[in-house]
Amino acid sequence: MRYNNNIKTLGPQAARLVTTLYEQNRPIFRLKEVQKILHSNEASSRNFVRKLVNRGVVTRLKPGLFILVPYELGKEAEYMGNPFIVAREIMGGKDYFLSHATAMEIHGGVTQPQLVVNITTLKPRRSIAAQGIEFRFIHSQKRYFFGLSDHWVTKQEKVKVSDLERTIIDGLKQPEYCGGLTEVAKGLWMRHQDVNVNRLISYAMKISVGAVIRRLGFLLELYKIGTSEDWEILSSYLTETYVRLDPLLPPEGKFLRKWRLQLNVTPEELLSVVRT
Repeated sequence: MRYNNNIKTLGPQAARLVTTLYEQNRPIFRLKEVQKILHSNEASSRNFVRKLVNRGVVTRLKPGLFILVPYELGKEAEYMGNPFIVAREIMGGKDYFLSHATAMEIHGGVTQPQLVVNITTLKPRRSIAAQGIEFRFIHSQKRYFFGLSDHWVTKQEKVKVSDLERTIIDGLKQPEYCGGLTEVAKGLWMRHQDVNVNRLISYAMKISVGAVIRRLGFLLELYKIGTSEDWEILSSYLTETYVRLDPLLPPEGKFLRKWRLQLNVTPEELLSVVRT
């Protein structure tokens, strides 16, 4: 964090802008809102906001997107606010949901704070870095926008997030966005008493990715989550093809015919993770 030695005194225009934004519950705002409130053109608004950034009244999150720095922070000149709300505002009303490790954090399935916010979107986008947080965008087709719920960040603010079961399925499909298969397994175990196994299986069928079905069946059986009938449903969908349990690790380890998996993470390792 850097500090601004200027005293944050507000002139009439700045006071009107800040007051109006708070009244509208818009601490995160865009340049067009400045233009509307101050009745100014784009160039004047941009120059005005730049001065507020230099004075520590406002922090720039990305080109054209800003956040008010709470007055009680004193001389603090950089401020992020809640990264989940920032992620929603970055999307600007376009379809999205918080996913993978970010959703796992929201659902209480991680033990370490996350410095990356994963956002599933309909169009590819480059990552954005702001105030030490990386906002990473994961491209998805519209037909995979299911299993979503609202998460209330505050009493007034909510964001869209994958539900617990969808989060686990996404982790099994793309463990690279969750820190690896072991982290997904840990999250599954941490929330296993709340997980809906029927929904997990339904989502796995809807995603229709063989590797997901294999990994899910293996982990459910390993951790004794669900019933043998549940595991049999998943095993009935398998083909003869083998895949790695963790696609991020080298192709080594025993082959488990029941789930058509190469166990490059051993069952003992996965069981030891949940005992700690």
